[in-house]
Amino acid sequence: MLDLRPVGYVIGLLVTILGGTMVLPLLLDLHDGNGEWPVFLESALFCLLAGGLLALSCANGVGKGLTIRQTFLLTTSVWVVLPLFGALPLMLGATQLSFTDAFFEAMSGLTTTGSTVIVGLDDLPRGLLLWRGILQWLGGIGIIVVAMVFLPELRVGGMQIFRSEAFETMGKILPRAREIAKQISVIYLVLTLVCALTYTVLGMGLFDALVHAMTTMSTGGFSNYDASFGRFSGPAEYAASFFMILSALPYVRFVQLVNGHMTPLLRDSQIQTFLATIAVLVLITSGVLVTIFPHHPEQAVREALFNIVSIMSGTGFASVDYMSWGPFLIMIFFFVGLIGGCAGSTACSVKIFRYQLLFAAIRVQVQRIRSPHGVFTLRYDGRPVTPDVLSSVISFFMFFVLTLGIVAWALALTGLDFITAISGAATAVANIGPGLGDTIGPAGNFAPLNDTAKWILAIAMLIGRLELMAVYAILTVRFWRS
Repeated sequence: MLDLRPVGYVIGLLVTILGGTMVLPLLLDLHDGNGEWPVFLESALFCLLAGGLLALSCANGVGKGLTIRQTFLLTTSVWVVLPLFGALPLMLGATQLSFTDAFFEAMSGLTTTGSTVIVGLDDLPRGLLLWRGILQWLGGIGIIVVAMVFLPELRVGGMQIFRSEAFETMGKILPRAREIAKQISVIYLVLTLVCALTYTVLGMGLFDALVHAMTTMSTGGFSNYDASFGRFSGPAEYAASFFMILSALPYVRFVQLVNGHMTPLLRDSQIQTFLATIAVLVLITSGVLVTIFPHHPEQAVREALFNIVSIMSGTGFASVDYMSWGPFLIMIFFFVGLIGGCAGSTACSVKIFRYQLLFAAIRVQVQRIRSPHGVFTLRYDGRPVTPDVLSSVISFFMFFVLTLGIVAWALALTGLDFITAISGAATAVANIGPGLGDTIGPAGNFAPLNDTAKWILAIAMLIGRLELMAVYAILTVRFWRS
């Protein structure tokens, strides 16, 4: 029988930590002199009490470590439970969201999707704006640890190819996770502070700089304004693009860099492919803007760079309404969102390495067809790729397309039009943020959708953020019987 106590213990600790972070917006609201601080006090006390009791009641079940089945369950349960508690200030505070809307917003925050149902962000108390930023910042660092420790161990979507990358878990997941998380946390925090300082130097207010730095480094995309990043045009867009790119790179490379090893960062084929893809897409987009639309070359490059990087990294900031750029560029933005960043980053979607492995497998197969007696070995970054890795990647692509189709079909059944349904499915499964169309596009939000559609999207965010199969595995009968 599956022992749930180790899972409950970790979840209890995380809920307690989440409650502790509510002190920050509480203090900010006290400083601002508005009446919102009791909301965070009540929510924090509830989280501390519930999380503490859960951890204490399960403490006697903590043994040598987690089994694979427990790890699958923990990985999924964390991203279900934390949004439930993170939604409390959104329900009780000035936004007074319904349970559906509050859970949607919290799930969007912690999965760093960035889709929002809140209208009137410009007038919200700063405590709630800070809380949205904290949710995304915590979700960003959380998914790095999951991507570096848990998913490779669980052989999810080809992630096992990174098990030998600088860290070897060897089945000792929790002790090794602490060591990895400590190094990554420091880097993540430093980069966030540098990003905030850069934004401040470029003209942002201190509060806006801090919140946008948190949502930039987490590739989350929550903003303090309904106009998103359109409020800060100019040099800030270049700075945001730079930090979004950094966030989409493997954090293990930053750890190696800090420890004096620069070569892995420079020679990583995943990073090279990611940067080259951005360069090509920005060149195409800016070229179209200059030749077809009345854009100054600098403006075209700046807007193309910012919005391409934002969508490809899954951040979801928007500086302009690119729905007005014509059908060709709109289609580019749709497919760009399905590319994603690098493995082991805060970025989301399919990830660059999976496309590399897919195209490499196609190339090897073509070579075998052309030379039946030749010996061709599939390699990634100079290392042979085992059949289980390739099978995992192919399975991921199949499940990704299947999930995308099912979610789009389910959204269409709720009455949404084709563009809203298909782009909504893509933005949720790939954790991008804005969709396409007048309703959920860069100039809109998800508030007009019905509750059923919001629940479908919230579930899709969870499935997509945990690389699909980590969630699907626990839905099988065999998982609970084994």
